[in-house]
Amino acid sequence: MRKFDFFNQFRDAVIVTDNKYKVVYKNHSFERVFPDFTDIKKFSHNTNFEICPLSNDGIENYTPIFNAINSKEDFFSRISYQVPPSETKFFDLTAIKRNKYTIMIFSDVTEQVQNETLNRRLNLLNKNLETLSFENEELQKIKKNAQSQAIRIALINKVSNIIRESIDISTILQSTLSELSMMFGAYSAYYASSSEDGFKIEEAFGDTSRTHTGQTVQFDKKTMETIAAREISVNNCLIEYIGATPLKQPVMRIIVPVHNMQNVTGIIVLLTRQIREVPDEVEILEAISSQLGNAIIRAELYQKNIRTVEELQKTLKELKETQIQLINSEKMASLGQLVAGVAHEINTPVASIKSNNGIMAKFIPRIQDPEIADIFKEINEIDSDAIRRISNIVVSLKKFVRLDEAELQEADINKELDLTLNLIRHETKNRIDVVKLYGDIPMIKCYPNMLNQVFTNILINACQAIEGKGKITISTDFQDNKLIVKIKDTGKGIPENELPKIFSAGYTTKGAGVGTGLGLAICTKIIEKHNGEINVTSEEGVGTEFSITIHGE
Repeated sequence: MRKFDFFNQFRDAVIVTDNKYKVVYKNHSFERVFPDFTDIKKFSHNTNFEICPLSNDGIENYTPIFNAINSKEDFFSRISYQVPPSETKFFDLTAIKRNKYTIMIFSDVTEQVQNETLNRRLNLLNKNLETLSFENEELQKIKKNAQSQAIRIALINKVSNIIRESIDISTILQSTLSELSMMFGAYSAYYASSSEDGFKIEEAFGDTSRTHTGQTVQFDKKTMETIAAREISVNNCLIEYIGATPLKQPVMRIIVPVHNMQNVTGIIVLLTRQIREVPDEVEILEAISSQLGNAIIRAELYQKNIRTVEELQKTLKELKETQIQLINSEKMASLGQLVAGVAHEINTPVASIKSNNGIMAKFIPRIQDPEIADIFKEINEIDSDAIRRISNIVVSLKKFVRLDEAELQEADINKELDLTLNLIRHETKNRIDVVKLYGDIPMIKCYPNMLNQVFTNILINACQAIEGKGKITISTDFQDNKLIVKIKDTGKGIPENELPKIFSAGYTTKGAGVGTGLGLAICTKIIEKHNGEINVTSEEGVGTEFSITIHGE
């Protein structure tokens, strides 16, 4: 990148990476100092800290290059670089964070380090020569203590990092048991939580032939008193716990109480065949025990919060579904009352017209003038047809609502589709060609009024999607004990990005004041109630097809 070209003026090697580990710039000095560079991962593997944290896994996370890139702040460290085949160079690495970029500057201090190393060795040799006879033993003790302390600190830091960075109890416990087993040479280790009957094993590591997850263990009275006092128990034993099969030879058993505040929440048990003194390691065990207790409480609270959130989300979903059902029930109840009232109001005047029309039919033969008689006869036939059509519409409305038919019943879906088409004839008349491809299907058990809601909603949507003239094709089929109803239109189609949303409550493509966004959501619930599914395919400018599948009993 041109904006980094000014780094070519630096004598030090400079490389720039983004937060995705991609190298975006190398200056001339970098290419000269590191001619064997190919990619950031291989380059990282050849670098190391002068003092590297102890680790058994994920070693790449402890390399200075990845530390520099992953660090959220500016970073400085002295590092070593392995030059093939065996030469080692030393650099002061300065990492500067700029937005998504990490600028790494490598200052060559190989000569300085080598001189310092030589000087330290020379001084040490001179000092050892002067005081060898007197201080040799002390120096050995100091060296041993320093190494032991370094190992202890590294272990505490590593376990602390694991505990801090994870909120999964199993991960925390497995990592802790693994590190402690390595430190103490334990062939078996487990964590057991406090219970009414003793301690229940939650996680185990190493040889689990004598213990298993979920097992409850108890210890002798003295050991239980030591645990209750939050003190570490170290002894040689032939019986691991009360009731256990005796061991073939004594083993060292280390029991570490894990506590939070004043309460013992569990124990860590380590079994090792290496008989040793552990006073120096007590500090490590106590530090890990305290951190582990806090981590377990924190992880349990987190898991509890997760469960609470999941329960709330489930409750919210149930409330939304209940809301849809209530809205639909209220709408159908209101529609039923309206239809009953309208039917009554229509039937009364229709009855009068029908009666008058019947009387007129009786008087027509008595009319002497044939021309006038023909006119009245034609009027009488037109009125009779109109009365019949009005009566059929009223009957169709009553059948469609069916408020008195709330139970499952057998129905002919082909006839139900015809019923629905009669009621929406005003939408299709003189504009939309309806093609019926009905199959020979059996009667099925269903809620007819609910299915008519589904058919009406989809058919009206199809009519509204067709601008001007068009065609709707309705097909029915029954195969593999499944009823399949397909409704296909030649409308404007649905955009691909909106297809996954159309069955969601509140979502509508019809604009404000036109649609509520509940129609297809209600259809979905009705089909689910019938142990079926509803699917849609669509192509803009071509049309949409809804497929309804209902499984037979």
